[in-house]
Amino acid sequence: MLIIDQKLCTACKQCVKNCPFGALYFENDELKVSELCTLCGACINICRNHALYIERKQASREELAQYQGVYVWVELEGEAQNIKPKKVVLELLGKGRLLANSLGQELMAIVMAGGNLFDLQILGKYGADRVILCQHDLLGNYSTDGFANVMCSVISSRKPAVVLYGATPHGRDLAPRVAARLHLGLTADCTNLDIDGENQLVQTRPAFGGNIMASIITPYNRPQTATVRPNVFPIPNIDENRQPVIEIFPVTLNKGAIRTRVVETIEVDSSSDISLEDAHVIVAGGRGCQNAANLDLLRQLASQLGGVMAGTRTIVEQGWIPHTLQVGQSGTTVGPELYIAVGISGAIQHIVGMSSSKTIIAINKDPEAPIFKIADLGVVGDALDILPILNNLIREQETGN
Repeated sequence: MLIIDQKLCTACKQCVKNCPFGALYFENDELKVSELCTLCGACINICRNHALYIERKQASREELAQYQGVYVWVELEGEAQNIKPKKVVLELLGKGRLLANSLGQELMAIVMAGGNLFDLQILGKYGADRVILCQHDLLGNYSTDGFANVMCSVISSRKPAVVLYGATPHGRDLAPRVAARLHLGLTADCTNLDIDGENQLVQTRPAFGGNIMASIITPYNRPQTATVRPNVFPIPNIDENRQPVIEIFPVTLNKGAIRTRVVETIEVDSSSDISLEDAHVIVAGGRGCQNAANLDLLRQLASQLGGVMAGTRTIVEQGWIPHTLQVGQSGTTVGPELYIAVGISGAIQHIVGMSSSKTIIAINKDPEAPIFKIADLGVVGDALDILPILNNLIREQETGN
């Protein structure tokens, strides 16, 4: 329940203005709360005097059973008429469909958007039973305050059993904010999800520097929330016959509740127009490449294959490539059709970020390198001798000479 400390309250009325449900009001100079309160926590976040707090009790099994459904936050990308769900959303819908089936519950997609929308039916074709549309002019661009307020309102009113976010920069910002406000458990950067025999969400993620894979459950609170790395789950096949139910969720927001705004968007310079997450072919280099100049061989190979060059944390720290091209636990998780690992030993921190690749080719001088354990094809030898030959063979095949 929402507790109000009248001695600390200064009657600034900021909580009243920012309550999404209009549940707070003043009566005889005292702040009151009505039955409209959903314990979303928006008032607590805005109160500078800490006059408001929420008392929560540990839920019983009967109370936990009231929470139903697997919810996926649909993060959007693009502008104006070209907005669309991010790739990780489609991956989460595919996995969410399997989780919902295991629980015997529905899969929901939460869409927060401004004036422009995409075809919401596409979310149903990828597995969603229902689409919860939260539309407001202040949701056109991502903001921590605006999106957190709306997400808390949806969760508090709908009581989902599971809420999933993509582990993108925005997902990693939004999920912990919501979890903190609603006092929920959150497992970050998951690489696998499953349902156990007691209908608990088993959330698997790397721990202790990636040396072990920890399986985490949230047995006493709902919803169970997690952020999931892009490219760890496959995109499901489209079901053209599936049509989701579209539900409009009422949104109350004002500019005063949003403390940040987008001032300018700056595009990061890149050697390729293809992002690591979307690349079908990745040629990655490690310490075995010896120096930055030798990476030109990798760039040439990646270019000829229509792919992107990337690397390990080691060569990022050496300053050979920017962090945006790092693959691994502390970089980007990828799942291309072809991943060529050049001079990479295969530390678990790197393998976590690329083990979902469809085909893995490893080139390394050390026949005992761990990377060979997960490679579909291993080449033992000096990459600096092998890559020029490989580049020449591809060039000759393309030119016919």
